[in-house]
Amino acid sequence: MNAYVMVLNYAFPYFLTLILIEAYAARIKKKEVYRSMDTLASLSSGLTNVIKDVLGLTVVVISYKWLETRIGLFEIENIWWLYILAFIGIDFGGYWSHRLNHKVNYFWNHHIIHHSSEEFNLGCALRQSISSWFSLSFLFFFPAAVVGIPYEVIVVVQPLHLFCQYWYHTRLIGKMGFLEKILVTPSHHRVHHAINKEYLDKNLSQIFIIWDKIFGTFQEELNDVQPVYGVKRPVRTWNPLLINFQHLWLIISDAWHTISIWDKLRIWFMPTGWRPKDVINKYPVKVIQDIEAYKKYYPKISNALKYWVWVQLGFTFILMMVMFNSLTLLTYPQLLAYAFYLFLSIFCFTSLVDGSPLTLPSEILRFIFVVSVIFYQGDWFKLDNFLVNGKYLLIGYAVSSLWVVWNNSKNRFWKGKIGIEKSVSYK
Repeated sequence: MNAYVMVLNYAFPYFLTLILIEAYAARIKKKEVYRSMDTLASLSSGLTNVIKDVLGLTVVVISYKWLETRIGLFEIENIWWLYILAFIGIDFGGYWSHRLNHKVNYFWNHHIIHHSSEEFNLGCALRQSISSWFSLSFLFFFPAAVVGIPYEVIVVVQPLHLFCQYWYHTRLIGKMGFLEKILVTPSHHRVHHAINKEYLDKNLSQIFIIWDKIFGTFQEELNDVQPVYGVKRPVRTWNPLLINFQHLWLIISDAWHTISIWDKLRIWFMPTGWRPKDVINKYPVKVIQDIEAYKKYYPKISNALKYWVWVQLGFTFILMMVMFNSLTLLTYPQLLAYAFYLFLSIFCFTSLVDGSPLTLPSEILRFIFVVSVIFYQGDWFKLDNFLVNGKYLLIGYAVSSLWVVWNNSKNRFWKGKIGIEKSVSYK
């Protein structure tokens, strides 16, 4: 866990620097690549994902170590080419795990957050799931385990494989010539994130595009078909916690409402998007039919509110890093309570820009939680070890946030008809 935190201490500045470079390059090229609240939602989602990962809030059904010790046929020495072999094995398994997420109703809930942005940029690469409570991904590493690639090698290579998938989430790089035949490029991945009928569920490879070409899921980016990004059932929210569980809630609702016992059971494992016939008309769900006429989600909010939620994101990020660097000082129940606060904070400020009626109740809950913890412990989870009188700063922040939400709920300046910016049409 501590090693992962050390990696994050370097990874976050790296990711943010590349996002800033991309945003600057887009401005120079006069291309609209980033939208403020969409980027906020992407970064917020990234925070929720790393909190979940650091605290180990996923049950691994079958670990690679267990698999390799039982079915490995060879004992291979730890030599340099073994890392290349491991990289290829991880990429092969990643293709099939990714394909499962796209093709099966339940597993799509694990992946929808990554496709939920209606933009395509380096920021949306950080939209990663917190809804995958149990992982089957190592089942697809079966070939690597059979060959006998050691667990220790997989542990080293897997984070590198993940980070190598970051760079190609961009619209600023065109086709890359010969590399298009070997690697997943920005052009290939633009196709993957698009909801055009020509592009849907294509280019599922993660590093080597060869898997798509072998298994029939490859699609080249067409000059006359501009990719349209997002999901067919638009999420219509900036709140990553809601996005993570929207599809799961729909499955649960449909399973509850359908009369057929068979449909109640099979809905979980049917192709993505499948719904029982008796609920489709009775409980309709908005699906994008004409993608060219669709308007991206962008409620009108004041600049002051935008600046305020960015401050909140920054404050939440700082508190998260303090938590990560306090792992040895806190008990696991304390870490879970700390994580609850961070998740609640993200829920609060993303609900605020959504104009959600849940904003005020969640903000009151956050205020009560902060005051209660500090009153009970005399500190905020050892925060004073990093910042003298840090607990008072946190109380001041909690009061300020509650004041903003309370006043805005009274003014109701976000209420009424949702305005959509003209600049965000797909036409």
